[in-house]
Amino acid sequence: MTDGRFLEDLKVGDVHRSSTGRTITQTDNIWFSLLINNTNPIHIDQHYAAQAEFGRPLVSSILSIGVVTGLMVPDTSQNGFALGWDEITLPNPLFEGDTLYADSEVVDVRESRSRQGWGSSKSGSAASSRTARSCS
Repeated sequence: MTDGRFLEDLKVGDVHRSSTGRTITQTDNIWFSLLINNTNPIHIDQHYAAQAEFGRPLVSSILSIGVVTGLMVPDTSQNGFALGWDEITLPNPLFEGDTLYADSEVVDVRESRSRQGWGSSKSGSAASSRTARSCS
């Protein structure tokens, strides 16, 4: 596979924006919420959500995190794999119809100490919606 970045392409301080965005639909939100057994009505019940603080359904946080992770793949793990996350904050809600974009900043790159020919990188990531609110 030749798409995506390799370890030698990553430089500390580089910032990459996802080349595409992803619009979250009502169907995405409902199906994903039910798939993960999240039956909180704020995600799946239009009538309930209309009476709640934001007046409309909120996108499941786990769906938001998953989409941002996927948007970052070409710049962070297309030719490797993600080992995890160490801090996630969700300062603003995401709504059905919002389009997510992801920015990844390379904060560390190093050769593996235990696997010759391998290496690791660490990226700081942020997401924004089409309304330019920071979502993660």
